[in-house]
Amino acid sequence: MKKILLSLITIASISVGNAQIKEKGTYEITPKIGVSNFSEYNEGESTDGIIGVAFGATADYYLNNRWSLRSGLMYNTMGGEYNIDLIGSNAKINFEDKLNYLNIPINANWHFGSTRKWNLNFGLTPSFLLSAKVNDETIPDDIIEPFQLCLNFGIGYKIEVNKKLGILIDYQAFIGLTNIDKTNYSNITNIGDAFSIGAVLEL
Repeated sequence: MKKILLSLITIASISVGNAQIKEKGTYEITPKIGVSNFSEYNEGESTDGIIGVAFGATADYYLNNRWSLRSGLMYNTMGGEYNIDLIGSNAKINFEDKLNYLNIPINANWHFGSTRKWNLNFGLTPSFLLSAKVNDETIPDDIIEPFQLCLNFGIGYKIEVNKKLGILIDYQAFIGLTNIDKTNYSNITNIGDAFSIGAVLEL
């Protein structure tokens, strides 16, 4: 335990010693990988969540030492698990929607704290459906929309290793704004979050 604590203190000390406030025109790219937890919001009720993967890369362009524009390409597993009680019996129907999306975040990113190691980002995320399955069976194209728009916001903390390299601990939340049910029989949106870790590379 002491060794772990000393290691964390050493990393934090290196981070403080090498903290760099970015200038206008700086570019950073951050490949990242993590886990997600999503459910579907269906007619006022939320399904059980499903655990998936989140990976890809984002890029920041600094407008000044506090603000940057962020975009990129991220893969996320969304969807939800349904547990429906059958009327007149104790039986249940269980099925899982597993929807894989390519996300393109369009975010403003505010860097705060004395050394700008914290960031708070927010904006819109267009998402394009890559594949959709229910209980491992492909969902027909005429049932689910190929595009959705999400509101997303998140917070991150960067541990700077040196001027050109950092480690980002990142949390992102997503709220679907558009109905993914192509039949319009229901109003279904994705809602969830993702936690990831990435390497921040200054170009």
